[in-house]
Amino acid sequence: MSATTERQRFRAHEIQAYANALLEASGLSADIAREVAEVLLEGDLLGHDTHGLHLLAGYLRELDSGTMTRKGPQRVLTERSVVATWDGERMPGPWLVREAIRWATPRAREHGQASVAIRRSHHIACLAAYLEAPARDGLVVMVSSSDPAVASVAPYGGTTAVFTPNPIAAGFPTEGDPVMIDISASITTNGMSARMRDAGELGRHDWWLDAAGHPTRDPAVLFEKPPGTILPLGGLDAGHKGYGLALLIEALTGGLAGHGRADPAEGWGATVHVQLIDPSAFSGLEAFRRQTEHVARACRESTPRNVEAPVRLPGERGLARKREQLEHGVALHPAILPSLAARAERAGIRAPAPV
Repeated sequence: MSATTERQRFRAHEIQAYANALLEASGLSADIAREVAEVLLEGDLLGHDTHGLHLLAGYLRELDSGTMTRKGPQRVLTERSVVATWDGERMPGPWLVREAIRWATPRAREHGQASVAIRRSHHIACLAAYLEAPARDGLVVMVSSSDPAVASVAPYGGTTAVFTPNPIAAGFPTEGDPVMIDISASITTNGMSARMRDAGELGRHDWWLDAAGHPTRDPAVLFEKPPGTILPLGGLDAGHKGYGLALLIEALTGGLAGHGRADPAEGWGATVHVQLIDPSAFSGLEAFRRQTEHVARACRESTPRNVEAPVRLPGERGLARKREQLEHGVALHPAILPSLAARAERAGIRAPAPV
């Protein structure tokens, strides 16, 4: 690796404190800044580094411009025993999602499940960052998100963008580590497309269409005028599956929140759906774990196509990476600290030193 691309490692608590200080210096309250910093760091710890601390510079610019608001609380639009709809008032998405999990947890414990739909959230970062704690606590957690102000994914068979990558994530307990699924309804994401374009990299397969509908491995078509699109999950052969998933996520987010693509765009943000399910209200947590552990074991024991690459469960590599980075330091993408340096200098905040 060259000096410009080498990843330096930083102690997790120090890089979190640095992010926290920058967010507080931009006007966020201490509790909200702490939660945003924790969620962004969690993204990097799990290996989702396009949706971790890489987002911090953009969040700070949004705070400066007022398009991310600093103060809450969220506005409750409707609330029944186990469901609620909130207007996030464009507050930081990581805080709103964690607040929704806090609201839903005791209700799911009492009634078996609970859900929150959030309109007008700001960006919510890495969805996998919300899964581990509830799943380790014996709950099934699901988070889905769309950005009604952005369209970069065309419906299957089309060339005009309608959707964002529309991620959906789910975590659930086993007898060991939880399973943590974080996927999108598209083959890749906007953030990864931009990073690959900037690095001059090509996709492994045809992941994009140019504006004329020609498949390509070049992410640069997404940024041309007129722009190309990201293919739905499944690509040219089976993209109807990603298309269907995108439509479902639109219904769970914009549909249940009553606010989305049918409304005027407000800028970078999210419409969100959060659901928690308590297996204890069904056949019991131990029965749930017996089933999920059996399937998890069967997956791990499946004869691998490549003996050097045994079958893993979703989230397994991320949790292993998190443990390794907590011990040996977080390997930050080399673009992150330079993107924050000028702001930190103005605020008198010292960047952490590499390990």
